[in-house]
Amino acid sequence: MKSPLASAAALALGILPLSLPAAAQTTIESAGLTVTATPAIASDYLFRGISQTRNRPAASLTLDVQHETGLYAGAFASNVTFPGSNARQELDLLAGYRFGLGPVNLDLGGVFYTYPGYDKPDGSYEYNYFEAVAKASYTLDAVKFVGALAYSPDFYFEAGSAIYLEGGADVSLPLDVTLAGRYGYQWIDKNPRYGAPDYANWSVALSREVVAGFALTVGYYDTNLSKAECFAGTKLCDARAMVTLSRAF
Repeated sequence: MKSPLASAAALALGILPLSLPAAAQTTIESAGLTVTATPAIASDYLFRGISQTRNRPAASLTLDVQHETGLYAGAFASNVTFPGSNARQELDLLAGYRFGLGPVNLDLGGVFYTYPGYDKPDGSYEYNYFEAVAKASYTLDAVKFVGALAYSPDFYFEAGSAIYLEGGADVSLPLDVTLAGRYGYQWIDKNPRYGAPDYANWSVALSREVVAGFALTVGYYDTNLSKAECFAGTKLCDARAMVTLSRAF
């Protein structure tokens, strides 16, 4: 969760979305652009293992526009529900550069997390924040190894500098099924203001295209935060199963 009260692509999602079957894309050849729009519905919206919708369903849209040079821009939008807050939408704006370095694919960029319509109470702290993100992947036969590093100079709720490190792998299985596993760790400078200590999160999920381009992902997600450590005793950090249905256009 991004706050002591409460962000595929994010991106549903830590900074490394679990792999899905190959995405549909629209190519604008005259401009050298590739555009992908991915709406999704899910039983929850998790950010680094913590619910952003109070354990309730979420609907999201991810937009990615990439130039043939590797430069890209995009956005992610989802509903959110934070206890004690009138924030109801999240809109993340992202941009960066994707390129290959030998056998390694790299993605260097940034994300600005915003909450349109949120009214910050007097004496409270800011929700919006920025992260610089570096991601890398390397494919060896049926296994794609992935890793990411994110740094924020002033994390959610003005909680000071924060670093998130994540790694994992996607394994192609028979019947066009992808098995994905992730393990991440979040460090935060001002833990009391954020509302939780530094913590680990992990997930295991299966994904497959089911019909007409629709992809189904079923996974298990958890953190090492106890209820007492989870934002004033909430259940937002509990282990859970999650189901996501998406379709790329």
